Amino acid sequence: MQVRVLGCSGAIAKDCRTTSFLVDSDLLVDAGTGVGDLSLDEMGAIDDVVLTHSHLDHVAALPLMLDAVASRRNKPLRVHALRATIEALRTHVFNNVIWPDFSSIPSLEAPFVSFHDIVVGQELQLGTQALKNIEVLPAVHTVPACGYAVRCAKGGPHWIFSGDTERNPAFWQRVNQLDVAMLVIETAFSNREQALAKRSLHLSPATLADELAHIAGDKDYPIYITHTKPAETEEIMSQIAALADGSQMHGGGRGWDIRWLEAAGVLQV
Repeated sequence: MQVRVLGCSGAIAKDCRTTSFLVDSDLLVDAGTGVGDLSLDEMGAIDDVVLTHSHLDHVAALPLMLDAVASRRNKPLRVHALRATIEALRTHVFNNVIWPDFSSIPSLEAPFVSFHDIVVGQELQLGTQALKNIEVLPAVHTVPACGYAVRCAKGGPHWIFSGDTERNPAFWQRVNQLDVAMLVIETAFSNREQALAKRSLHLSPATLADELAHIAGDKDYPIYITHTKPAETEEIMSQIAALADGSQMHGGGRGWDIRWLEAAGVLQV
């Protein structure tokens, strides 16, 4: 299974694209501005989108992508998300004011997009090119949100994506039960902005250290940092660097194989 990093920034700036991952060629995980780097053929090959939540940096490209490839498709693009996320999209985006309601265009019987409710704990099987198992994981954010565990349906380890979240014991309880190839986890703010991170239910390096301490002692996999704010990325990177040897874990602790996501990077799972 291949995961292509289309965008992994917490905001836009030159060379900074917001959250979106292309799994193989047919599954999109979140639809941030990074989707805009895909060709029309690549966008047209996507049949399923799973969204973590309704915030703009995770859904901004969805209506534009639909507009770009709708005439090339012979079936609706399937969007899977929590009910609250779908309600937000219907109310605030596909409302015939901000954007046309593509769930009823060109007709209710044959729309450009169809919406499908999911719930935390649900397991999906999606993929038209290569079947994938997707488990919906819990997240703790300012709006209803989730993360995902994705693996090839034939078996093998999981690619785990936390989505946007703050402290999340239920997430780690489930992740510790899975065979994990790699974890992608957000750290949006520096420690200097720790109060803002807590208020907005994001992680900072200090809370990331607390969260990583929940990983079971027999688990060892690379951890990729995503969703840093462009203005704070260097500061966040510096503060996280010490986690690699465990020196900033409470009472010391194990070190971690911590890496940085880069747009246009490709992860092999």
